[in-house]
Amino acid sequence: MEVNFLGTRTEERKGKMTVAEAGRKGGEKTASTHGREFYEEIGRKGGEKVSMERGPEFYSEIGSKGGSERAKQHDGSAEAEGKTSLEEAGHRGGQRVRRLIQAGKEHEEE
Repeated sequence: MEVNFLGTRTEERKGKMTVAEAGRKGGEKTASTHGREFYEEIGRKGGEKVSMERGPEFYSEIGSKGGSERAKQHDGSAEAEGKTSLEEAGHRGGQRVRRLIQAGKEHEEE
């Protein structure tokens, strides 16, 4: 028998489902009964709660950590091998936006 960090049994037994399966089924049920707005609302509330509890310094700190890790990927290190540079990614994004705008204009003309 396997026990997770909460002390919950996670092995599958005959006629019963695992904790993971129960969670998946519950999530699917929630998704089928609630729309996008529900998830936007709970995400917004969660973000507001974290902001109130931890303050702007928290977001500054995690943003800095993420930026540092991203920069490491593009500084010529072995990790950067074969990855898209930030400049190239920005250019590709701009090109995609240009194509989408053009397609929208063409669609309006039809």
